[in-house]
Amino acid sequence: MTDGPDLGCAPPLSIYVHLPWCVSKCPYCDFNSHATSDPPFASYVTRLLVDLDQELEQPAARRPIVSIYLGGGTPSLFPGTEIERLLAGIRARVDLVGAAEITLEANPGTGDARRFEAYRRAGINRLSLGVQSLAARRLSALGRIHDPHDVVETVRLVRSLGFDNLNLDLMFGLPEQDLAAAALDLEHAIALAPEHLSYYQLTLEPGTVFAAHPPPLPDPDLVAEMGEQGLEHLTRAGYGQYEVSAHARTGRRCRHNLNYWQFGDYLGIGAGAHGKLTHSCDADTPWRVRRTVKRRQPTAYLEAPPDALIARRDDLNEPDLIFELVLNALRLTDGFALDLVKRTTGLSWSRLAAIATSAEQDGLLLVLDGQVRPTAVGRRFLDDLIGRFLPEA
Repeated sequence: MTDGPDLGCAPPLSIYVHLPWCVSKCPYCDFNSHATSDPPFASYVTRLLVDLDQELEQPAARRPIVSIYLGGGTPSLFPGTEIERLLAGIRARVDLVGAAEITLEANPGTGDARRFEAYRRAGINRLSLGVQSLAARRLSALGRIHDPHDVVETVRLVRSLGFDNLNLDLMFGLPEQDLAAAALDLEHAIALAPEHLSYYQLTLEPGTVFAAHPPPLPDPDLVAEMGEQGLEHLTRAGYGQYEVSAHARTGRRCRHNLNYWQFGDYLGIGAGAHGKLTHSCDADTPWRVRRTVKRRQPTAYLEAPPDALIARRDDLNEPDLIFELVLNALRLTDGFALDLVKRTTGLSWSRLAAIATSAEQDGLLLVLDGQVRPTAVGRRFLDDLIGRFLPEA
């Protein structure tokens, strides 16, 4: 790998890889995922490595990589040989920092023993299972193709293969769910002893089947009770909340997602993948931070010329930098250090201070001992708090 410029002033750099295919499209899902029975695995991995080569033509991208995340879609549809080829190709092109965290998203029942063994050999050291519920009735309502037994067996299998860093995704506020059912679902998930739990509310996203044909969801006040009940259960079980929906055992926070929330940089490769890269952070010049989005449709992504994979580029201006920083960092329970502003945007805290003071006076924010954190009220009304930093506001 060719050495890049000295960008020690830039934030850490990760890689996000988007693998866009699923067996079926869930009615609540608004991700860039596409149902197919025959994904072009080999040609897609080849194109991902071409995509990475194009990214690395940018001098600012030739920096050490702190984490890799394979998301989707359903990455565990990919054969182990292709995941091995992908990660070997990435390693040949970039410098990984120490024991870099390498996560693969998987759905219960989509990977057999041989496939997970290959993922382990390839260097995957963290798995994120899309469980969503451990109740057969709720899974059916969500359009999921696995059942509770698949979840238990998948956890047993990956543990036997040596995976010791496991996240379970779990939803609450599901169709016709009550407090007792939500509590039982969470108890079953905790009993599987994952190192990390992502616990979040089902929302009806525009453009989804559920948005067009809403299922019978619990009352919003009841959903809020479910969230509070879940936080109490998770805390008692030893999972510390460090982000709106992220709960982890000590030392098991997701490093890749933390890089997002702390406004780090990341290369996005794959159909529809987003990237953020700091190109200039010289103290004497304005910072140049660019966002990119790759071609969204897998066919268009595969067929485009190598130098035409990017569908959109945007250089962030100062108001956008401020807003995107707080949009991410205020999701963290502990908030962020004052000096994160300078370290990730090149801007002075004074650019945010007036808005922060107003939010503090309204009980939404606390600025103390060099740390900015949302209060309990601020976390409850997080959208309102973040909205104060919108450029037009």
